[in-house]
Amino acid sequence: MERKESRREEGAVRAAPKAPGWVRPVLEFGPLLAFFVAYGRLKDQVFTIGGTEYGGFIVATALFIPLFLASMLVLWRLTGHLSRMQAVTAVLVVVFGGLSIWFNDERFFKMKPTIIYALFAGVLGVGLLRGKSYLALVMNDALPLEAEGWQILTRRLALFFALLAVANEVVWRTTSTDFWVDFKTFGLPIAIFVFFMAQGGVFRRHARPEHDEGGGDTPPSA
Repeated sequence: MERKESRREEGAVRAAPKAPGWVRPVLEFGPLLAFFVAYGRLKDQVFTIGGTEYGGFIVATALFIPLFLASMLVLWRLTGHLSRMQAVTAVLVVVFGGLSIWFNDERFFKMKPTIIYALFAGVLGVGLLRGKSYLALVMNDALPLEAEGWQILTRRLALFFALLAVANEVVWRTTSTDFWVDFKTFGLPIAIFVFFMAQGGVFRRHARPEHDEGGGDTPPSA
């Protein structure tokens, strides 16, 4: 009986859909780019809905939320799972985007990246204090590293997330909305891309050999 169930599970794993490589970045970055375009077109307009006037930023936010959730749903259907980071981000998008719409106040949506990055930095930091790499739990399949490599990468990423949280807080409080939208759409993604490109040395020095037995599915420092 157990063998039959095990075979069914193995068959389900093999049958899980595998999305083309270009699908993930399109689904993850597409909604943000759509927000950028919508804001650019609507920023000088005022919309009266239910007797309340809403600026273009709020309307663009209202369009972004369902589009973002739809992209996450499609990603889940194509890949069979969402990472914990993606799930947390989706919740915070709904919460802070919803608060911006409900109170007609764009500040809630602007502070969302601060909360997200500060939360991620805090979680990774707690894991490091416990001698664990929580980053390995969500990225081990994509980056098969040794335990030491995960510790190094986790320390660097926790600090990097903390810096992004501070940077977003400074930008939205001290610059125009136009500048913040540019920063959010292009600055933050580029910064994250550059960060991971700069970790090439860690990836090379601490890559886990493919022939390591039993290391494929187990987080190295979990």
